[in-house]
Amino acid sequence: MQRIEQRVRDALPVSHLEVEDESHLHAGHAGARDGRGHFNLLVVSEAFADKSPLQRHRLVNEAVGDMFETDIHALSIRAQTAAERAGNTQDA
Repeated sequence: MQRIEQRVRDALPVSHLEVEDESHLHAGHAGARDGRGHFNLLVVSEAFADKSPLQRHRLVNEAVGDMFETDIHALSIRAQTAAERAGNTQDA
């Protein structure tokens, strides 16, 4: 989880980041057998302004990149601006 957090912080100007490991919920799942985990991310960054949800997810996926080969099996991403996080607009 610390590596995921560091990679995202290094790649994006993050004002808030939550990383939740849900691997325990997927015990026995084919993708979890090789040791890679299931994670939920909440990333708040102004880098997401004027970006589509797909573009936002690509930014986060690029940040963790090769970790999909070694550490991550599944990654759920909520990517928001500070205004969205405050509830001014819908989640991205």
